[in-house]
Amino acid sequence: MIGHVLRRLAGMLLTLAAASLLIFGAMYAAPGDPVSFLIGDPENVTPERIEAVRAEYHLDEPLLVQYGLWASGALTGDLGTSYQYNAQVADLMLARLPATLSLVGYAAVLFTVLGVGLGALAAVRRGGRTDAAVTGGTVLAASVPSFVLALALISVFSVRLGWFPVTGLGEGLLGRIHHLTLPAVSLSLGALAIVSRVTRQSMVEQFELEHVAAARASGIAERHIVRRHVLRNALGPVVTMCGLVTASMLAGTVVVETAFGISGIGSLLVDAINTFDFPVVQAVLLCMVAAYMAVTTLIDLVHPLLDPRVRLEGSRA
Repeated sequence: MIGHVLRRLAGMLLTLAAASLLIFGAMYAAPGDPVSFLIGDPENVTPERIEAVRAEYHLDEPLLVQYGLWASGALTGDLGTSYQYNAQVADLMLARLPATLSLVGYAAVLFTVLGVGLGALAAVRRGGRTDAAVTGGTVLAASVPSFVLALALISVFSVRLGWFPVTGLGEGLLGRIHHLTLPAVSLSLGALAIVSRVTRQSMVEQFELEHVAAARASGIAERHIVRRHVLRNALGPVVTMCGLVTASMLAGTVVVETAFGISGIGSLLVDAINTFDFPVVQAVLLCMVAAYMAVTTLIDLVHPLLDPRVRLEGSRA
């Protein structure tokens, strides 16, 4: 187990290093020049001023030298200085991180509880009207883009009915839940469809196994069979999918945060792209990649603990 953990961590570090190089190279090759934004006043655009700004921000160095300076700083927690805000990128991200984590956490609770519940209901009522309704509803939900759903929710529940605020985070726990309900629903609907279908399929496979038939033949109540023998053994793929979807949501908050005016990591990324604030873009993308890799690695390590069959197959291998 220790060897497996070390191999996974080493692979994660190598992948993160490769991803950081790709992110930095993409910013280097992106159209537009941050020098014009750094200078500001067009009247100050002179060859001498341009050279001075390039030298100050090391923009006159070769690509590998710039990457080395940025990567060495990132290893020590120094993600650079924002061109737009003239502040440390790490401080900007830490200030906006709670809003994004609150939104992702709220959405994760919604799609996990509702997705697993609907999937289990469809599996228990498989072949009937309930199964067809859940399957059809989740397919429809997965086909609606998050920005379309966000605009529809704002129009109905904020503008017309006035039940929820349009923007902001609110004060206190209840205020934050009230303000983040519509954004969380917009973010979680597509994920809910995925989790419900994975739950249904995994439980249907468990219903067809011999030990479930043996449990029925022994006279065990159906609700105990579903809870102890079907749902419990089907949790491995479901937990894996919930973790992967949650990790991917860190990048999916961009659209929702922009639509609802939430000052999170996603909106910070959009503002940085629009203003050629390359240090912020690089840092946000790198943190998104690192978060996704950390969550997927954690899932890979926890999965054998949830499903003994996976642990047994790994020991045999």
